[in-house]
Amino acid sequence: MQNLNFLFDIISWTLLLAGSFFIIIGSFGIYKFPEFWSRLQASSVIDSLGLYAILLGLGVQSGFTFVTVKLIIIGLFLFLTGPTSTHALANAAFISGLRPEEKPETN
Repeated sequence: MQNLNFLFDIISWTLLLAGSFFIIIGSFGIYKFPEFWSRLQASSVIDSLGLYAILLGLGVQSGFTFVTVKLIIIGLFLFLTGPTSTHALANAAFISGLRPEEKPETN
């Protein structure tokens, strides 16, 4: 039983560290990318990949308890609202006249 708890600790900490890594890298992307559209893509990566890895790691760490059920509900809520808000933001920017930069084709 001790080995199983140790395995769950390794899995949960791996997921927590991976999610934190993706959030940090995505935050640098928001800061460093030159235009709105690429910054929007970096923020959506933070929202999806990093956040879900952290929620999954917390769920593994807490075991099968009511806390895990709450984390699943939070994950489902963010699964529905994250892409919707990103799409609404992109649509509002596109309608207001902000267009992605087009680069000339090179042969």
